Amino acid sequence: MPLDSPRQDFDIRPLANQPLGAEVLGLDLARPLGDEDFRRLHRAHLDHHVLVFRDQSITPREQVTFSRRFGPLQIHVLRQFQLPEQEEVLVISNIRENGQPIGLGDAGHFWHSDLSYKAVPSLGSMLHAQELPTEGGDTLFANQHAAYDALPERLKREIEDLRAEHSYLAKYEELRQRNPWRPKLTQEQINEVVPAVHKVVRTHPETGRRALFVSEHFTTRIVGLPEERSRELLEQLFAHSTRPEFVYRHQWQPKDMVFWDNRSLMHLATPFPQDQRRKLYRTTIEGDVPF
Repeated sequence: MPLDSPRQDFDIRPLANQPLGAEVLGLDLARPLGDEDFRRLHRAHLDHHVLVFRDQSITPREQVTFSRRFGPLQIHVLRQFQLPEQEEVLVISNIRENGQPIGLGDAGHFWHSDLSYKAVPSLGSMLHAQELPTEGGDTLFANQHAAYDALPERLKREIEDLRAEHSYLAKYEELRQRNPWRPKLTQEQINEVVPAVHKVVRTHPETGRRALFVSEHFTTRIVGLPEERSRELLEQLFAHSTRPEFVYRHQWQPKDMVFWDNRSLMHLATPFPQDQRRKLYRTTIEGDVPF
């Protein structure tokens, strides 16, 4: 993006009385973003972990263009839910057309960090609201830096050098039983999501802050521990990591685009009436190998 793109007049306002998050007001992501404005957004994203861009009338292509400013984009294994004209966009939706789902309708049923099951997990995700239900459908975000900081010192020492396995298949069949519209994976798709092993405590590559990096959705076991101790420790960490004081509840407004840091947070979708339409477009930015 050219250095001489005109600066935009926008505000970044931390969310009041919340453990994370800031609103971005007055910015038009359909316009070219100059380097100075981009650096300001990048810094705010690191500081607040979630940025809520209000009132964004942008196309999928413009969402992809903005997302790519932060790094290469990752393609989700469920390619049948790509936006046909923009393969980098995953459709999150309960809508069915011609008897078939147009998107992934039960995304975010369990707490997770996007693509933690990949050898190179996600830096962050952007979700742009297209259609929203009149009630429900909020997204919860849990601050994993705060969760790590609040651990007892004894537990910090115990997990310091531990590594855990993350698998996309961990809850997949359970989700298929709950939702008949979730597709059966092909062998090719299964081969694409080989489990990955990552540190239980990761260090943010840009800020140096430490964070818990396990989730009820994808983490299956702690490597090298007896099964019973692994299960006990994970259950303890899962319960601790989503305590209310670490959580921000995002109540969606029309045209919101939310950009969160998967290195710092976990997120969870809340229920909404299934007779109401919900559709959002997601892009996911490639991160780095956790350390």
